[in-house]
Amino acid sequence: MDGWKLSKRVYWPQSHSNVIRRILTAAKRGTRVYWIVGNHDEVLRKWMSFKLKFGRIRIKNEQVHESSNGKLYLITHGDLFDGVTRLAPWLAWIGDYGYEFVLKINTYFNRIRRLLRLPYWSMSKFLKHNVKKAVDFVFEFEKNLTRYCKKRGYDGVICGHIHTPEIKNIDGIEYMNDGDWVESCSALVELDDGTFKLIYWKEIDHDSRVDELDEQNDVEIN
Repeated sequence: MDGWKLSKRVYWPQSHSNVIRRILTAAKRGTRVYWIVGNHDEVLRKWMSFKLKFGRIRIKNEQVHESSNGKLYLITHGDLFDGVTRLAPWLAWIGDYGYEFVLKINTYFNRIRRLLRLPYWSMSKFLKHNVKKAVDFVFEFEKNLTRYCKKRGYDGVICGHIHTPEIKNIDGIEYMNDGDWVESCSALVELDDGTFKLIYWKEIDHDSRVDELDEQNDVEIN
């Protein structure tokens, strides 16, 4: 939920309601769903002491997850470990506008690439991996999170915030970033053995997935 954008202009198509409805249905049927607050919806933090709920969805700053193999992971958005967001929120707003501007340029750029039958190319990813200041920021963010988890005795951390999907080991701590659902179109999932993997929208066979969901819905209706 991008509260920064919604506070200026309300944009809520039916597709957004469809996603919310599916999540609410899962929660109603017993799936434990947690809404982890970040900087774009930080207004909710004002009411955290009241144990907020949205339907059966619990709204929290962080959550500890125990995987099926017994490991403990801190789940947090990550903005609380970002010095820029905490100490200079105005700079974070500028960064958000800059990121949005890069995404717009990237959209037009990739339209041209498609006409030339070239694969998708991410400008923001290129900048993050090649501009020294951006590289330093990402590195410090990861280091701050893993240092905190090590002190608290967690095996790893699951976060987002910097829009860079990644799974790696930092000083004995499993660092996992699920990326975002805007450009990376990525998600983090736990497998049956307790390990995690990143999945990407563009790599999924959506035709077979739609058929699978249709069959599932037929069973539920019957």
